Amino acid sequence: MASPGWPSPFYILLFGIGALIMRGAGCTINDLADRDFDGKVARTATRPIVRGDVSIFQAFLFLGMQLGLGLVILLQFNTFTIWLGISSLWLIVLYPFMKRITYWPQACLGLAFNWGALVGWATLNGELNLAPIMMYAGGFFWTLGYDTIYAHQDKSDDVIIGVKSTALKFGAHSKFWISSFYAISLCLICISASIVDLAWPFYVGITICALQLAWQVKTLDIDDPKNCLKRFKSNRDFGLILFASIIAAHLI
Repeated sequence: MASPGWPSPFYILLFGIGALIMRGAGCTINDLADRDFDGKVARTATRPIVRGDVSIFQAFLFLGMQLGLGLVILLQFNTFTIWLGISSLWLIVLYPFMKRITYWPQACLGLAFNWGALVGWATLNGELNLAPIMMYAGGFFWTLGYDTIYAHQDKSDDVIIGVKSTALKFGAHSKFWISSFYAISLCLICISASIVDLAWPFYVGITICALQLAWQVKTLDIDDPKNCLKRFKSNRDFGLILFASIIAAHLI
């Protein structure tokens, strides 16, 4: 959205590598923070730190390498973007601990995961305005929806070990809340698109996105972990469709 035409392959490469590295750093921090919990949860009991395949020192060493590479990527951008990117680190560090104190850890994850919407805009414009903020907010509510689905995989174990999630908060009413989060997300993304005056292909794409989200909720079985995981993973399709629709709108 931040610039007309086809996006720069160089920036796509940098953001792709940067996202992979920082997502990995977040996972390392999460595995370090949750090492005493993971062994008590069936899905996470085979993680390397829990099994003893990776020591705490090795994990911190690996984390340092990840953060260093992330900084190298970030330094390719303008000064405003560099500081904007650095300012997201506190969210990445904070997230694993939120499940200990609130039923809304997914909110912290949403704030952290969607920071790229702000960084991407700032990279090309050196500032922020309402359009990327609305896109960021849309991503936030999208994350609340899909990570609530994800959290339903572990809810039985979470009750036993005493950690919290929106899956436990909403319980049997989860479908209503997930639907609401997805609807708010779509509205905010459309507001962002209208601010930058995207052409009609975007609205074709966002309609397909809406149908994809509706399929998730309609077919979701919150008591079937495999069903939840499949719906959660399908959000990759949502992201690809949204990305393609924005590019198509610019090219038109």
